[in-house]
Amino acid sequence: MKIHFKISYYTYWGQRLLVSGNIPELGNGDLAKSLSLNYESPEEWTAEIEISASTELKFNYKYILFNEQTGIYIEEWGDDRYVRLDTAKMEHYFCIDSWNSPASVENAFLTAPFQKVLLKSDRDDEAFVEEKKITHTFNVKMPLLKNDEALCIIGDCDLIGNWVTSNPRLLKKGFDNWWTISLDLSKQKNDVHYKYGIVNKKNIQFKYFESGPDRIAPVMNSKKSIVQISDGFVRINNTSWRGAGVGIPVFSIRTLKSFGVGDFVDLKLMVDWAQKVGLKLIQILPLNDTIGTHTEEDVLPYAAISAFALNPLFLNLPAMGKLPEEHPLQQSYTTTQSFLNNQDLVPFMEVINFKLQYAKALYQIQKNDFLDDDNFKLFYSQNEHWLVPYAVYCVLRDQYGTPDYSQWGDYALFDASKIAAFNSPDHIQYDEVAVNYFIQYHLHTQLSKTAQYAHLHEVVLKGDIPIGVNRFSVDTWVSPQLFNMNMQAGAPPDMFSVKGQNWELPSYNWGEMQRSDFDWWKKRFAQMSNYFDTFRIDHILGFFRIWQIPINQIEGIMGHLSPSVPIHINEFAQKGIWFDYNRFCKPYITDSILWDVFGEEMPWVKANCLQIEDGWLLRLKPAFQHQKTVHEMFINDEISESLKWGLFDLISNVLFFEVEGSAGKLFYPRFGMDTLRSFGDLDNYTKDRLKELYVDYFYRRQDNNWYYAGMQKLPRLKRATNMLICGEDLGMMTNCVTSVMNELGILSLEVQRAPKTNKKEFFHPADAPYLSVVTPSTHDMSTIRGWWEEDRGITQRFYNSQLGHWGEAPYFCDWWICRDILLQHLYSPAMWAIFQIQDLLSISDELRRTNPHDERINVPSNSKNSWRYRLHINLEDLMEKDEFNNELRNFIVHSGR
Repeated sequence: MKIHFKISYYTYWGQRLLVSGNIPELGNGDLAKSLSLNYESPEEWTAEIEISASTELKFNYKYILFNEQTGIYIEEWGDDRYVRLDTAKMEHYFCIDSWNSPASVENAFLTAPFQKVLLKSDRDDEAFVEEKKITHTFNVKMPLLKNDEALCIIGDCDLIGNWVTSNPRLLKKGFDNWWTISLDLSKQKNDVHYKYGIVNKKNIQFKYFESGPDRIAPVMNSKKSIVQISDGFVRINNTSWRGAGVGIPVFSIRTLKSFGVGDFVDLKLMVDWAQKVGLKLIQILPLNDTIGTHTEEDVLPYAAISAFALNPLFLNLPAMGKLPEEHPLQQSYTTTQSFLNNQDLVPFMEVINFKLQYAKALYQIQKNDFLDDDNFKLFYSQNEHWLVPYAVYCVLRDQYGTPDYSQWGDYALFDASKIAAFNSPDHIQYDEVAVNYFIQYHLHTQLSKTAQYAHLHEVVLKGDIPIGVNRFSVDTWVSPQLFNMNMQAGAPPDMFSVKGQNWELPSYNWGEMQRSDFDWWKKRFAQMSNYFDTFRIDHILGFFRIWQIPINQIEGIMGHLSPSVPIHINEFAQKGIWFDYNRFCKPYITDSILWDVFGEEMPWVKANCLQIEDGWLLRLKPAFQHQKTVHEMFINDEISESLKWGLFDLISNVLFFEVEGSAGKLFYPRFGMDTLRSFGDLDNYTKDRLKELYVDYFYRRQDNNWYYAGMQKLPRLKRATNMLICGEDLGMMTNCVTSVMNELGILSLEVQRAPKTNKKEFFHPADAPYLSVVTPSTHDMSTIRGWWEEDRGITQRFYNSQLGHWGEAPYFCDWWICRDILLQHLYSPAMWAIFQIQDLLSISDELRRTNPHDERINVPSNSKNSWRYRLHINLEDLMEKDEFNNELRNFIVHSGR
């Protein structure tokens, strides 16, 4: 028998369509061996295969768009095209399909948060008539169909009503969200025109047709043929669903039972409050273990020592179990809890030290029963790939007093056989290893129960995946080949940091990750899906390009884009510029600059830090040419802090960085070069030509390269999970990032005060695309009230142009201003409006914090001293604030969210 494939898709030159499936004729799932379709017209592609099997045949398939120029395969979304047939009873099977674009809005509603929680439906089979003989099967999806509605098909033949709506044929809810109906159209002589419609489920009263032209079902002459039509989605307005959410770090939650920090059990009370006021989502910050040094530096949530392990900071101790009454930790528990819980900020070290001591003491009491527990054994077997290396890492970190595994002697290089021996129950340090299993198991159990609790209360949890991992993490120890250990990831200068950001995290070796089919990332997503329904990809630009800083530099300003197409030396000549390597690529130092930077310390700097070259040029001595060595001098009290920053400025006063290994042929322009004294002292002609090269490098020539880089990674990663993906696409945006996110249906982030174009000062929430998240602030920004006081000129323009108020703006951000901003976001067309809890509380004079500058979570330029914000009100008390809660719920409900 023959199986025929037909799909409509408009292609461009160099593109062709393939069909792939899990049978040999379709390549057995290997995209490179997929069956190529034949081009029939600008929008029609067809193919056929011969099947010799004489028994029942089952297989699944999908369509792929292949670009011959780039070699990129773009798979349609979903894995739900199936063929089920008896080859002995038919001669032809026609698969007539519609391309399922990842960009289709409807696919968002088939992701975990909607299918598991927000649109969850236990529908009974609708009343429908089953045909004894069938020639056609119609399949279609409608994820936003309401519980009191059903789908029907109406068309131009007797069997489907002759366009009369009084007796519609109902479809049945089938597998994988398909609605289906099988009909016998063998008596029809011509193609059948039809549409889908919506009826009232209870009384089968017709409500309305889908939009668009008639659909057409071809009628075949052969009696031994079946036509399977997959029509994609019912054509209705699928942008009507909108939700609101709250963003709060778990550590910021405050309850009467907290232990100086929010924990996974406290999060349940946050779910209760969200449900009470009509919020459908809670967004939290990364939860991975960050304990590398046992110092205050471990507070950073974006520098995890494991991409998989959860942070013991979030343990709820009573939920783990109680120590004997005579135990010192149990005796001090109540007084310690009271003291820590009364702190305004998170007392990080006090909390983490007590929780670790408590967990270790409890393990010693429960270890025999724990290690023999079937639930733990299941957890261990499912997580062994990361759990064992992590547990041994923690022991070695504490044993050697450093997370820098290069100092771990025989364990400096990860050796699976050595780790297996370390993990043996017979090993002298096994209890030190196993206590980490104990902690991780309880963290997993507590967070899992909270996620289930959220689902029961129709609230979804949104996680956060950091772009990087700690340089001295379990991941870099186990798989160093996946990282560029000689580089640091960061960000160029922006509104958050004038000198850029250096996250001190190694960048990714994407080539090596691709060779393993992104296995590390897929496992990471799988781990996230244990607890979360949706997640935010931190700094999604990093999947297209990353800002890389050499390991011997400190400031983000010393970085460059990777991958990127650098400037070739010949391009300077083409612009009519004589390329002076010493002038362009070495720090530009003059007596005037030295005086402006160092003042009275100028003579000391000239005598100790500089040398003369070529008779008159001032150059840094070798010991002062890199920021890292200068910083070490400061740490060792060899130079003052003012000298350190001044030397940093000298080192960064360069126009171009030579590409390593290019033999002086390729160069990266230094970001913001036009602001440098080195640039300012050039002649106008040279400045204008260098500016042209600069603009071309940063804003023009990279797009195709970055588009390709993004499409090599993100489609594969998106297919690895059914969580709804949101991208944090702030920063130096380019068109290719927006294009890829749109093509893949990844939600964007839209921040009112941070538009993605320099052509306007503010972004209005009313202009947001549907597949987006709108928010007035993020954890890296000041809150609405804090921002209002930062720049009087900006807030005045915002007050007049964005809020539409006349006259002078109030000096302080009054409650009604916060309310107006809140309402703007609630009425945005975006799928999600998510607010920091500080901004929600700001609409109440009673509940808002007195000083708005105490509400900020993180200052990117001073990140190590951030991340300690706590709510100033207990959630139990907030639950009782009926006037505020009712008002907020009223705003949310009336906005349609």
